[in-house]
Amino acid sequence: MFPNTSLPLTRAGRSRASALLASLALAMALLLSGAWSAAAHAATPGTPAEIEADLASARKQIDDMRKRIANEADDANLQQLYGTAVDIQAKAEAAAETLAPQLASVAARLNELGAPPEGSKEAPDVAAQRLSLETSRRGLDAQIKLAKLLSVDAGQTAEQVSAQLRTQFKARLGERRDAFLSGQFWNEFKGELPRDLERLSTLRDDLYEAVQQTPAWGWLLLAGITALVIALRMGIGRALLRLTANRVPPGRLRRSALAAAQVALSTATPGLIAVLVHVGLDWNSQLSDSTSNLLAAMVITVFFGGYTSGLGSALLSARHPSWRLPPISDAVAQRLSWVPATMGALIVLIWLAERLTVLLNTSLTTTITLTGIVSTLIMATMATALAIGRKLRRQARKQEDATIPAWVPALTGIAWAVLIVSLGSLLAGYVAIANFLAKQVLWVLIVLASGYLASTLIEDVFSSLLSSPRPETGEKARPTLRDQAAVLLSGVGRVAVGLLTITLLLAPFGEGPTDLLQRFDQLRKGLAIGEAQIHPGAVLQALIVLALALLGVKMLKRWLSNRYLPTTELDPGMQLSAVTLFGYAGFVVAVALALSAAGIGLERVAWIASALSVGIGFGLQAIVQNFVSGLILLAERPVQVGDWVSLGGVEGDILRINVRATEIQMSDRSTVIVPNSEFITKTVRNVTRSSPLGLVQIKLPMPLSTDAERARDAILQAFADHADILATPAPNVFLDGLDGGNLIFNAKGYVSSPRAAYGVRSALLFTVLSRLREAGLEVSSPTTVLLAPTPPARTVDAPGLAAPPATS
Repeated sequence: MFPNTSLPLTRAGRSRASALLASLALAMALLLSGAWSAAAHAATPGTPAEIEADLASARKQIDDMRKRIANEADDANLQQLYGTAVDIQAKAEAAAETLAPQLASVAARLNELGAPPEGSKEAPDVAAQRLSLETSRRGLDAQIKLAKLLSVDAGQTAEQVSAQLRTQFKARLGERRDAFLSGQFWNEFKGELPRDLERLSTLRDDLYEAVQQTPAWGWLLLAGITALVIALRMGIGRALLRLTANRVPPGRLRRSALAAAQVALSTATPGLIAVLVHVGLDWNSQLSDSTSNLLAAMVITVFFGGYTSGLGSALLSARHPSWRLPPISDAVAQRLSWVPATMGALIVLIWLAERLTVLLNTSLTTTITLTGIVSTLIMATMATALAIGRKLRRQARKQEDATIPAWVPALTGIAWAVLIVSLGSLLAGYVAIANFLAKQVLWVLIVLASGYLASTLIEDVFSSLLSSPRPETGEKARPTLRDQAAVLLSGVGRVAVGLLTITLLLAPFGEGPTDLLQRFDQLRKGLAIGEAQIHPGAVLQALIVLALALLGVKMLKRWLSNRYLPTTELDPGMQLSAVTLFGYAGFVVAVALALSAAGIGLERVAWIASALSVGIGFGLQAIVQNFVSGLILLAERPVQVGDWVSLGGVEGDILRINVRATEIQMSDRSTVIVPNSEFITKTVRNVTRSSPLGLVQIKLPMPLSTDAERARDAILQAFADHADILATPAPNVFLDGLDGGNLIFNAKGYVSSPRAAYGVRSALLFTVLSRLREAGLEVSSPTTVLLAPTPPARTVDAPGLAAPPATS
């Protein structure tokens, strides 16, 4: 659950100054990059001869390890075997990757030489070179196959070690010893305690001798450096607070950035002090190997304890309530401010108790006692914190009528249940289960708090630094590419944090963190999908290439539409069509480049094209038809952007011609999306294609007694006086004929656009009616035909005549 420090550390003679510098460098490496650089350096292969020697040595080492696994019962030794197997696997894979380009180079040179001529003798120098290349090719091919086989064997060995660790872990959980409350247990403890204390005296004497051998000026120097570290911690903390408040953009990023900085400082300060103590005790390399390994591993544990303490303090933020990230009340934060430091100290105590029992080979009774004490301390601390939180929640609910989220009592209930089961297991003698459950509660708390801080920091960083600024007018801002990138990157980062959190939570349940990290490392190396090898690095590279390519296409489209195309003779509709076609072509090229960057050649996508052809033959006919129709519309341009068209009862202006459909804006400002195939297969009325002029036509019925000349002049003058009526073609008034005793006058004029015809016609009607009224000319009412009902037939009272039958 906690950092694995069971691997032995080699010792070498070093001077006093080099010891101080080496320890400080180790601490900084742990803070900045861990041990990855050292591991990468160790995994770097050498020359082919060195690689062959290393592979032979590693093969022998793997064989020896497999013989030891079944009989090994010590977890520390098994962890060491696991680390060795993983290291051999990494070296074997690195060797195979190093030799592969050399083999490809040799094969290429052989291809250049070609096949030896038949029936004739080859030149001696060419034959010698061919023989040398063939020998190199066979040797390199054999080494690559051996490296790959060794990588598989090392992976299988690591799996066997993990299985052995899980088996022993499950077996220990089921062991039952005498209960703590029994007198027999304490009698055994009293009998074994003197021997265990005598073993502890050896460690005590070793440390005392180390203190005495370190000169006084060395301790003074280390004390001065320690004071400097503490002073720097305080100064940097205040400087970070001011810098975050003044330099970091407003919002949650200020709080999350400050919390992360506080965690880093809290991790570094005790760890560096522990490094200085280790340097002082091992000043002249006077410590034994076991003691030196214990102190060196304890330094890492102190780093982890400082991280836990800083994490809890940053999230509670008892001194700065306004900077607190989680929704915790001030009362709860103040009352629980002691918990983070206590948890950090408990972590160091847990590790020290576990390592000392192994190092001193203490008796089983003493080991169980120390384990039970540590478990009791964890349970007491957690129970106290839960009780305080429950009491404060009740007070807040009574005083402020505050609502508590449902997940809070659920989590506290689970924690109480686990602690109760742990206490019961401890009292019943199942110390391993009690210790596991107690440490599990602490581990889950640390992992969840770390995941919360990491996900919050990722969300705040991308949201604050990448999101576009909001308008000050209060208007709703339109989402931009920066907003999309911020949401996408933050989502990917939070998903990664969530997966890592789940992995770390599963680690104590029988699978160690090293096992799960190895699985992540296998994922990093790539997944095979068919013949394609997908690597996370290649996927990231493909996403970057796709983003840059799409950005380039967008910039070129903007340049075409704003700079280049306006200088050509193309009309605006054709310009928009050209930009649209370029955008689609650029998207295809961008996707092709991204696939190539991901390691998926275009030739490997042939099966996708084959599958699509089958789909096109069945379910994608309409889509393909509209796509081809869209290309025809963009090429032939029977209709263009801005044209006024009428199609199947839809009439309006063309807003945009896409590859699949065309957008038409109706007179009521609504938009109708029409498939492109409708424009190709059906009759389309293009009002503005041949002529941009609009016709204004007015028909007026007037009595037969009307002076036709005066009426024509009045109507014609009204048309001529209107500013929107064009002089060419000139307006005119025609006499259509006689209809129902009325003269029918037909007036026509033209405007610059058909879209203005309706409004101009309405204005002209007002003007014409007004002028005819002023001239004393009347307009006839529309002819109305009234249909009267048939009158009932009269009955004739005449003798001998019958009344006609009634008609319905």
